[in-house]
Amino acid sequence: MISVFGSKVGKEEIANVSAVLESQWMGFGKKVNEFEEKFSKRLGLENFAMVDSGSNALFMAVSLLNLPPRSEIILPAFTWVSCAQAILLAGHKPVFCDVELDTLNVNRKLIEKCITKKTKAIMVVHFAGKPVDMDPILELGLPVIEDAAHAVDSRYRGKPCGGIGDVGIYSFDAVKNLTTGEGGGIATRKTELIERAKIMRYCGIGKSGFEAAAASAGEKNRWWEYNIKEPFIKMLPTNIAAAIGLAQLEKIDDLQAWRKKIWDIYQSELKDVSWIIRPPDAADYEKHSYFTYVIRVPNRDKLARYLFDAGIYTTLRYHPLHLNALYKSKAKLKNSEILNEDSLSIPLHPNLTLDQVSLIVESIKKFKS
Repeated sequence: MISVFGSKVGKEEIANVSAVLESQWMGFGKKVNEFEEKFSKRLGLENFAMVDSGSNALFMAVSLLNLPPRSEIILPAFTWVSCAQAILLAGHKPVFCDVELDTLNVNRKLIEKCITKKTKAIMVVHFAGKPVDMDPILELGLPVIEDAAHAVDSRYRGKPCGGIGDVGIYSFDAVKNLTTGEGGGIATRKTELIERAKIMRYCGIGKSGFEAAAASAGEKNRWWEYNIKEPFIKMLPTNIAAAIGLAQLEKIDDLQAWRKKIWDIYQSELKDVSWIIRPPDAADYEKHSYFTYVIRVPNRDKLARYLFDAGIYTTLRYHPLHLNALYKSKAKLKNSEILNEDSLSIPLHPNLTLDQVSLIVESIKKFKS
């Protein structure tokens, strides 16, 4: 079965993990610090902290804003559930807005329809790695959380996605463009926020006992005693995850080049299939990450089953969250509901071979819509 999502690891990741295991220290440590430094340099981020997952990074991002209880936070309905869960768990109310049919991203006009006196922040998602048009949204004057889980290599007008708003997040889970097995990160232009994030990820403790002992240079006894700055759950990443990430950083240009090659084949080979609506390419002022390739088709469910029977797994990973009873939303979001019926992610990841891509294309072309 050809998988729809995936990452690619090899001997470099294995060697890095082996070195961590041989060091006998698998938890948070120097490899995390090294990954943070190299990741920041690669993207051009001012401040970055690694955490244990992208979902936890979202919860931390919302928490860092210190919004009044039960604040309304606007977010796209057509996205992964962690976005809404982070808002709820932080004690706020998710307010779902619609997305554009072509990019599957939010825009200022759609967001403005949802703004009320209780709106205190906006969450945007760079869907599939296609950057959101950020400047008009920033002009609204509300704090902006960027979900760049799909957009680790994306740029908007020369700026790294995830590093444009007040706080941004990344995901390094098993199928993302850069994987650490499981992991995430927080970015912000505000040094005080990243310093707080690094305290929060360790249950609100400023320094470990060893760090406190080393920092005191023999001047302080009982260094194991600590003051908790604020209550928070543990989100520490591990040296193992960071070691995988370091190897991935060394090869990300090649991984991204392969993703783009597959994307370009799809764009070329499917352009004359009259019943398929293809995703848009990046604008000339953008850089895309090519996380997933989403087509829109009639008889979507029938196509998905046809491809599955041919050994090709496809999916619709992102459902309109406003339709989920948990959130008690009364929103009517036309575009998101259309996408729920006709959109489909087809395989795109660096483990695909050109023969597999050809099989996918030919199988889609043979389907009788």
